[in-house]
Amino acid sequence: MRLYGLLLIFFMTSYLSTALSIPEIPSFMKICHRSDPFLNECIKQSAIALKPYLRNGIPALRIPACEPLCLQEIEIDQTSGPIYIRAMYSNVSIFGGTNFIPKSIRFDLEKNRIRLKVYLPRLEMVSNYNLDGKIMMLPITGDGIAHGNFTDIDAIVTLQFKRYRDEIGLIHQMVDDIYVDFEIGHATVHLDNLFDGDETLSAAMNLFLNDNWSTVIAEVRPKLEEIIAELIRNFANTIFSIFPEDVLLPP
Repeated sequence: MRLYGLLLIFFMTSYLSTALSIPEIPSFMKICHRSDPFLNECIKQSAIALKPYLRNGIPALRIPACEPLCLQEIEIDQTSGPIYIRAMYSNVSIFGGTNFIPKSIRFDLEKNRIRLKVYLPRLEMVSNYNLDGKIMMLPITGDGIAHGNFTDIDAIVTLQFKRYRDEIGLIHQMVDDIYVDFEIGHATVHLDNLFDGDETLSAAMNLFLNDNWSTVIAEVRPKLEEIIAELIRNFANTIFSIFPEDVLLPP
């Protein structure tokens, strides 16, 4: 009995030590209860409350600075249809992402699924690029600096969650599946150093790209949606891995 008691104390001490290691939720993070009849509005207000802190990052949530949002690389390999290009964008900086406006949020507790409608007034991207291929039968090749401006962006994000138990038995959520759909109101791009610096050909191609931006975006959109989905998945899973479900979304 004495041995049993010692073991029980040991395991309880270990459990409490681990449980107490869960970091404290930042004071500015609004906690919503599953029983709240206005749950959707509460989650929306929670997202709005986070916005000012995303610019410089939130260490407690392991969220890096998001203004700009820095990505090592984005690869686009489009090998069918009117656009046939292989492009690599590196040292990517995206400005304006923290200015998102949540239009609506719907959390289906029964299906454990959330659907968000978000509006972004403007995104600006600067990166190094290297590309080669054809756009509507026109050859394009270049290696330099890429600039892009995108305005009036409407996005719909659907996240399907699933629950899992951590090593001490606490229940967490994780993104099991994600769907992203977006529409861009307008876009302008400029690629420096196209065609080995030929200014005449570069100017002509940049003009063509801006005149036909909607066609170009439509062709590479599936890849862009995939990249955005992975960013959101990682963002959500990082937070959910830190805090159990009953801490982030108590009954």
